[in-house]
Amino acid sequence: MNFSKQLKKYRELNKLSQEALAEKIYVTRQTISKWENDKTYPDLQNLIALSILFDISLDELVKGDMDKMKKMINHDDMYKDTKGMLLFLVLMLIIGAPSVIIWGKWGFIPLVFLWVISMYFAFRAEKFKKQHDIKTYKEIVAFSEGNSNLDELREQRDQKKYLKEKTLIVLLFALVMGMLALIIGLTTVFLMNFF
Repeated sequence: MNFSKQLKKYRELNKLSQEALAEKIYVTRQTISKWENDKTYPDLQNLIALSILFDISLDELVKGDMDKMKKMINHDDMYKDTKGMLLFLVLMLIIGAPSVIIWGKWGFIPLVFLWVISMYFAFRAEKFKKQHDIKTYKEIVAFSEGNSNLDELREQRDQKKYLKEKTLIVLLFALVMGMLALIIGLTTVFLMNFF
């Protein structure tokens, strides 16, 4: 990303050390170092503070990064993982009844196996989002395009709340799909024994 070079350039133009810059925008020196070494990307609030401090536009500060951010937001790997999760959950529903009919209680083993694979894909998608600062990029792109739902994006930024919500959503979705597969399987077994 270009931001790290831009930050270093404007920090040096303003004759600021990493520590002095950190004090001015209320972050740690280590944070500035991580930004300059391309290890992390600042959130929108810090980018705005930097652009005000350096008296430049936000676009100039993140010059060249906007296209990369848009590509990351729409990255294929994240969507492939989401599709993988959904595929294995649907397979779980389709295979559920026949496997229980054919193998009885042992028919639940393929269901558990498919559920584990779907969870693998779900956690990979979440890991990708976190590693690539997808939330930060969405905020920056929305702000630069004058998008009105910026407050909504900021509310989602609360990390603990976000992590709990995502984990809960993934687990509840998997649980509902598992219960649905179980109900279909047990109903099928009951109907086969009844008729």
